[in-house]
Amino acid sequence: MLDFAIFAVTFVIVLVGAVLYLYPSSRKASGIPGLNPTDEKDGNLQDIVNRGSLHEFLMSLHQEHGSVASFWFGGRPVVSLGSVNQLQQHINPNHTTDSFETMLKSLLGYQSGMGGWATEAMMRKKVYESAINNTLENNFPLVLQLVEELVEKWKSFPVDQHTPLCAHLLGLAMKTVTQLALGDRFKDDAEVISFRKNHDAIWSVIGKGYLDGSLEKSTSRKGHYEKALSEMESVLLSVAKERKTQRKQTAFVDALLQSSLTERQIMEDCMVFTLAGSVITANLCIWALHFLSTSEEVQDKLYQELTEVFGSAPVSLDKIPQLRYCQQVLNETVRTAKLTPVAARLQEVEGKVDQHVIPKEVSDFGDYALGVVLQDSDTWSTPYRFDPDRFEEDSVRKSFSLLGFSGNQTCPELRFAYTVATVLLSTMARQLKLQKLKGQVMEVRSELVSTPKDETWVTVSRRR
Repeated sequence: MLDFAIFAVTFVIVLVGAVLYLYPSSRKASGIPGLNPTDEKDGNLQDIVNRGSLHEFLMSLHQEHGSVASFWFGGRPVVSLGSVNQLQQHINPNHTTDSFETMLKSLLGYQSGMGGWATEAMMRKKVYESAINNTLENNFPLVLQLVEELVEKWKSFPVDQHTPLCAHLLGLAMKTVTQLALGDRFKDDAEVISFRKNHDAIWSVIGKGYLDGSLEKSTSRKGHYEKALSEMESVLLSVAKERKTQRKQTAFVDALLQSSLTERQIMEDCMVFTLAGSVITANLCIWALHFLSTSEEVQDKLYQELTEVFGSAPVSLDKIPQLRYCQQVLNETVRTAKLTPVAARLQEVEGKVDQHVIPKEVSDFGDYALGVVLQDSDTWSTPYRFDPDRFEEDSVRKSFSLLGFSGNQTCPELRFAYTVATVLLSTMARQLKLQKLKGQVMEVRSELVSTPKDETWVTVSRRR
């Protein structure tokens, strides 16, 4: 393996593996069951590549070695936690940084938040989250408008027309995120198309190119990625300068401009939000509508709740908390699709998982095989079945919250995605019914975000 690939994958594993501890030079991970290194230099890197993704690798690792299992990354043993029971024992997650933000910044070569003062990191996190929350509140009518435009388009289709969810919902996510994050400039479709071109080029590398070393194997691909990243950064810096002179206060970037962040930090935070916000929002919406298309019963229960809460009125932000069943549908979508199959947390004090001690170390990370945990049969009954009703149980909601998918520890990009998806489901389900195409088989590409491998098709009909 090339040195750059090893360096890049080190960041990925450190940030998205499971519980990392730099043990002494012993060839055993402190007695934890798992894999021996297949290569002295690369550890089990080639095994990860052969499995196709880190998630598939972790699935096989835990199936063979149990819920606490180890593998090697280079000369370092990595301990992966694959059940809720073990996660409950892993104490002191660091709440000053967000796992998805940390992963993206490291992969992009930005300041990841691993160093520096904790107080500064916490303040920056608060600015970031507050900016997203205020942007949603200030621009909720725009979110509703963009969703209604898409639903009206679907209503105009013939009953038997095949509708591509991935294409349409990625477009919705891109329009929503760019306009809310960067302002009026992205009402121009040409700007959104240009953004999407660069977004796709960057994400194709962030998603997998670093992990399998393909970026370094292809000079043209590396050049394409670097060009896209440079163009995206230039656009974000340009937008920030324009908005600063206009002194508007409606977009995400405006809130950042009111803070004490540097120009570079503002650009980085805009990059993270637009990249992560677009892909998480798009795929949450895609998977939610896909699963709805497989169950008329779920669609009818959702319709009943929506009519009780809204009647025939448009969706309103203040009533969204009343949509309990809609929340269950989205929670079950995240769980069944394994929307974000890996996560990272920084551990600052000594901890213990079963009989294994996790000592305090500066570079000690607590990271979780969420894709494994989300379909662990000890935690979820019939784990591969899409069943929103399971979230009526307090124990299920508690387990889900513990994994960081609800409550205060939900990443801000996912909270943003939940709001957009709620507006989409609330608008669509009261007017349309979805049906899955017969014979269509859904396969998942599990990277940093789980995405359908191929276009997902449904047919739509008006609800009578």
